Amino acid sequence: MAGQTKSTVFRGVGFALLAALLFGASTPFVQRFGVGLGPWLTAALLYLGAAVTGLGPFATLLFRAQSGAEAPLHRRNIPRLLGVALSGAVIGPAALAWGLQRTSAMSASLMLALEAMFTVVLGVAIYRESMDRRVIAAVGLLLVGGILLVVERSGQGPAQMLGLLAVLLATFAWAIDNTLSRALADVDPSAVVLGKGMIGASCSLLVALGSGETLGQWPQMIALCVVGALGYGSSLRFYLLAQRTFGAARTGSVFAVAPFIGALVAFLLGERGFSLWLGAASILMFIGIYLHTTERHSHLHPHEGLDHEHAHRHDDGHHTHMHEAMPERAHSHGHRHEPLVHDHDHMPDIHHSHLHGTIGAESIGKARQSDD
Repeated sequence: MAGQTKSTVFRGVGFALLAALLFGASTPFVQRFGVGLGPWLTAALLYLGAAVTGLGPFATLLFRAQSGAEAPLHRRNIPRLLGVALSGAVIGPAALAWGLQRTSAMSASLMLALEAMFTVVLGVAIYRESMDRRVIAAVGLLLVGGILLVVERSGQGPAQMLGLLAVLLATFAWAIDNTLSRALADVDPSAVVLGKGMIGASCSLLVALGSGETLGQWPQMIALCVVGALGYGSSLRFYLLAQRTFGAARTGSVFAVAPFIGALVAFLLGERGFSLWLGAASILMFIGIYLHTTERHSHLHPHEGLDHEHAHRHDDGHHTHMHEAMPERAHSHGHRHEPLVHDHDHMPDIHHSHLHGTIGAESIGKARQSDD
């Protein structure tokens, strides 16, 4: 079990890092290609590109998707998908685009690290994910780093300050998106990317037209679509796979390396607005991310009986149901988990949403009595 958990963590971290790399690198390019365009049109173009990566042929080409290996998107998922699209594909990118035209790409990229802090807090509040002293310290360091960024920008004038606050709004919107999308982590990622992209692009385009924003040059708009396909569509797919593997809070924490990738890309593109405040914020945020990503969590915990459907394998210690011919690859179908109490390293994924403390101990006691 320990070996399986370790490989699961590495897989989850790998997916989250790929998502972070693609999204982080996109931020300076959104600033560069978005010059002269309104924020709503920029958001629409980014998520139009993202939607393309959710189409069947492109998903198969980019991700080698296996037919029948994923659970389909059901009607009951639509309200949550709407919430994910409005927060993450409408408000978030529009706020980022508006802010990027008023503040530096390096500062904005680093400010995006606060998305991890908001995601952790919402993961604890909504899903009751555990938050030990190590995680609390990580969140605290991220918060202090964000404050230092605000202090650094406050000396650059009110426009710079407003731009950075707009980026802060984007981080909160994407944290809501991250938290809501956890329940979609067991659904086909291509369907989620396509649905979120189409809803986000349509809503943002309607707002852009209604507010009088004008179209830009075709090369500029196509470039933003490409940035959206890689930095938003492909990144989202890897993010969902990471959430499925080891939970919303930890995925958000690993994803927090994205701001440093964005800052590095901004530097490589020629931005040199580095300062002592910016350096201090970078160090604090980096330490915070390190603390969270190196956390280990193990204890005796219960699994209540559960019926659900998602892509799964039979070598993870949690899927013990039988088939006439046992499949070797990941596959999807409705299946049941019988009640179980055991102890191993684990993350708050779709199979580990148990409570902690006194209430968690009571659940273990009840589960053991039912076994007897």
